[in-house]
Amino acid sequence: MIIILLLVISVSISAQTERKYIREGNQQYKEGKFGDAENSYRSAISKKSNSFEAAFNTANSLYKQGKYADAAAMYDSLTKWKNNKDMQAKLYYNIGNSYVKAKKLEEGITAYKNSLKNNPKDEDTKYNLSYAYKLLKKEQDQKKNQDKNKDKDKKDNKDKKDNKNDQNKDKKDNKDNKDKKDQKDQQNKQDQDKKDQKQKQQQQISPEAAQQMLDAIQNDEKNVQKKLEEQKKQGQKVPVSKNW
Repeated sequence: MIIILLLVISVSISAQTERKYIREGNQQYKEGKFGDAENSYRSAISKKSNSFEAAFNTANSLYKQGKYADAAAMYDSLTKWKNNKDMQAKLYYNIGNSYVKAKKLEEGITAYKNSLKNNPKDEDTKYNLSYAYKLLKKEQDQKKNQDKNKDKDKKDNKDKKDNKNDQNKDKKDNKDNKDKKDQKDQQNKQDQDKKDQKQKQQQQISPEAAQQMLDAIQNDEKNVQKKLEEQKKQGQKVPVSKNW
């Protein structure tokens, strides 16, 4: 009997301690001290691990602190308990809100759907589900635009690269054409120089040829003088050229 009595007293003290921490947490929560409230609720859980109230309030405190992923995980753990449909609907509703805040829209949409399965008439859940769908569509549209812009940037960069390659090719072609033209001009100049040199050589008379020409002229003059002398002897008139 003594052992049993001590056990009952211990359970009673533990329950009182758990309630004490929950009350402290509730007061801190009202004052906006959400971190302190979380600690108090966790202390209550340490005294009574199956305290649904302490766990639920801990999740609320996490949500208020912006720890949305942790809050969603805590709410989700409570859905495994034997709850009525109304409580299940509230838990999934809170899970949906936490996921939407964490920008996990698809998970949030799933949670809202589960909430409506338990309470199909809840207008707040319907509204939040519609809102989550709109956010998801907007997010998907933005992603599509980003992907489209990325593709456009890739194409523009490729076009720029192709244009640069074309410009470099044009420069190379122009340089090659200029080199070919310079080579052709140089060849033409060399050919012209050879031609001029050949003509010059052709125009030049060797000393031997010049002497031969001089001898021929002198012989012609001697022949002319000889003919004149013969005509004088014969009394023939010698034609005289006139200066007009």
